[in-house]
Amino acid sequence: MANPAPGFARHPDHKITLHRSDERIRVSINGIPLAESRNSVILRESGYPPVHYLPKADIRTDWLVRSAHSTRCPFKGEATYWNVDAPDSEVENAGWSYETPYDEVAEIAGHIAFYTDRVDVTVGGDG
Repeated sequence: MANPAPGFARHPDHKITLHRSDERIRVSINGIPLAESRNSVILRESGYPPVHYLPKADIRTDWLVRSAHSTRCPFKGEATYWNVDAPDSEVENAGWSYETPYDEVAEIAGHIAFYTDRVDVTVGGDG
């Protein structure tokens, strides 16, 4: 591997699984649609709830502004954070992405996940 995650060497029992989902995911802010996708990647990680990463093509990226905030995960890489600047609504660090993730989770590159306590994320449902 060209870019292996250092965390797995130190913690071999830590598990991360990824799989594609065609389940409908909707993200909104104060009732205003921000994203809708049936092509998310679900990341399941030891000790955390599942997270849906949505492809940027399914997100109103014109309402996203890169935040100055960043973090580093030993299993996924450096996280970029995104503020939402939508009509009549602003949310700081509403979502995050791994622009160049480690090889083990490369499938989430080009995807953004959102905090469910900062924006409304609906999984499933008709429409």
